[in-house]
Amino acid sequence: MGAGIAQTAASGGMEVVLRDLQNSLVKDGLKTIENNLLMDIQQGKITEQEKDSILSRIQGTTDLAILNEADLVIEAVVENMAVKKQLFAELDNICPENTILATNTSTLSITEIASAVKRRNRVLGMHFFNPVTSMKLVELIKGMETSDETINSVQSFVTALGKTSVVVKRDSPGYIVNRILVPYLNEAIFTYAEGMAGIEEIDLAMKLGAGMPQGPLELADQIGLDTLYSVMLVFYEEFRDPKYRPHNLFSTMIKAGYFGTKTGKGFYDYD
Repeated sequence: MGAGIAQTAASGGMEVVLRDLQNSLVKDGLKTIENNLLMDIQQGKITEQEKDSILSRIQGTTDLAILNEADLVIEAVVENMAVKKQLFAELDNICPENTILATNTSTLSITEIASAVKRRNRVLGMHFFNPVTSMKLVELIKGMETSDETINSVQSFVTALGKTSVVVKRDSPGYIVNRILVPYLNEAIFTYAEGMAGIEEIDLAMKLGAGMPQGPLELADQIGLDTLYSVMLVFYEEFRDPKYRPHNLFSTMIKAGYFGTKTGKGFYDYD
């Protein structure tokens, strides 16, 4: 996600710093961006000159202090509240008061992340979708103290990237897309687990009967069943509503290491 966000920003004409913990990770991120751009050249989307120009606007580093002149920092670390709060506290000490701090979390509380800093009015959620370079939507999530000025500034930034933003006015797990999408996927899992239909039949039914471009179970495999399961548990813990309860087949698959495409087995086999 970090590499995708960096590439998108640089493609939009922004000067970008791509920071990670280790040099090897920074190099991996830069290599991913270069490979993506080479593919764009092959597909006729950009020229070699444009590729070089985009890469020239991206600086890789492991030094967090280099962000002391950034106007906007977009965090895309692991989905762990303690890790995010520690990073935001460090950024709060490094970055000038006007710097906006954004988190790319898809489920965690913006308000709680913002509690680690003094500039709570300049913290927001900025949820990109994968793959970042091609997905047009960015959800902007207000924390309890996020200012309208902060939202307006980031909306302008998103527009400059050629993307569309929607504002989530209240900090709530899942925001818009995942709040609607994840229970839909979980219900498809319930439908299969209860023996109502087979995997292929469920996916075919939703594609042909509801006009979905992809079946729910193949989409779940693509997202990652471990990721999906973690999100469901966050919803269930937060809302205390049984409609967010994962089916026990789901938890059994996770225990077996069936995470979907990334492990070669989920609802479908990918070997």
